[in-house]
Amino acid sequence: MTIIKWRNRPLSSSWIDEAFRNSFLTGFEKTFGYTPYANILENDQEFHIKIFVPGLSKSDVKIQAENAILTVSYEKKEADNEKSENYLHREFELESFTRSFTLPQTADKDNIKATFENGVLHIAVPKKENARLSRTIEIS
Repeated sequence: MTIIKWRNRPLSSSWIDEAFRNSFLTGFEKTFGYTPYANILENDQEFHIKIFVPGLSKSDVKIQAENAILTVSYEKKEADNEKSENYLHREFELESFTRSFTLPQTADKDNIKATFENGVLHIAVPKKENARLSRTIEIS
């Protein structure tokens, strides 16, 4: 059986994508492996973090807020059944990871909420009440 590696994007863009991705990673992620992808959104009421963690369940992921740092982590558990498997080809394996985010001063870390749906971890970080208010300042 012959297995052919398939790239679903043009070859010319792959080196550009790789260069941009590597320029945003620190040496830690490059050296020690897996870092899940994250999207961060902001609106008037909250910051919303979406972390892509397929293959995990909500009980696998740990979320901790300490000082101004929000940390999301997963510790890989060795599975006996994977050791006995005889893979012909393997492109993914769930790896341990730790991903940290610096919370702004406007974040209300005491009311952070998280949900897990279809392999995506959703973390809602509300803004403090006084950070949501806007006012017009008159010039004297």
